[in-house]
Amino acid sequence: MKKMHRNLSLEVFFEYLIYFFLYSVLGWIYEVVLEVFIYRWGFSNRGALFGPYCVIYGFGALIFLILLKDLKSRRIGTKKLNLTPLLVFFAIIFIATVVELIGSYIMEATQGGWMWDYSDYFANFQGRIALNPSIRFGIGGMVILYLLQPLFEKGVKKLSGKTVILTGGIIGAILLVDFLHLLLF
Repeated sequence: MKKMHRNLSLEVFFEYLIYFFLYSVLGWIYEVVLEVFIYRWGFSNRGALFGPYCVIYGFGALIFLILLKDLKSRRIGTKKLNLTPLLVFFAIIFIATVVELIGSYIMEATQGGWMWDYSDYFANFQGRIALNPSIRFGIGGMVILYLLQPLFEKGVKKLSGKTVILTGGIIGAILLVDFLHLLLF
């Protein structure tokens, strides 16, 4: 009898696609809550694509997960004082700021502008990045790494390999169609 081997690299790819989508949707919800309830500007689709997701949050979260995995798992400090979470927090701030800056340039090149303006914020650069949002993204990144990701991993690990691949494939198709719609229309 032939032994079935699971394609783990394909499953891992689709797991990360699921995480990307979840964080993109959560980012969209965060943006809408800020816009509607905090700033009281009214509703608009805060994503660059049509669907209810902000892909810059998905990319940022995946970058946190990949780049900070080893740092998060280490214990740095003294016997009584673990400095690792503080180092992770500052690393998230740095990464989020770089992602937001690069994202603004990509959006400007592809769409003629970017979707935020921090010109009125203290310590901003060209209205593209600023200290206040970077600190908020640091806090959000800590929530992602220490609270949400363990929950998401637990949920995804309960799915069969076929379900992960099917779900990730559907998500990938939705994102691809949405991206092509942006480019063509």
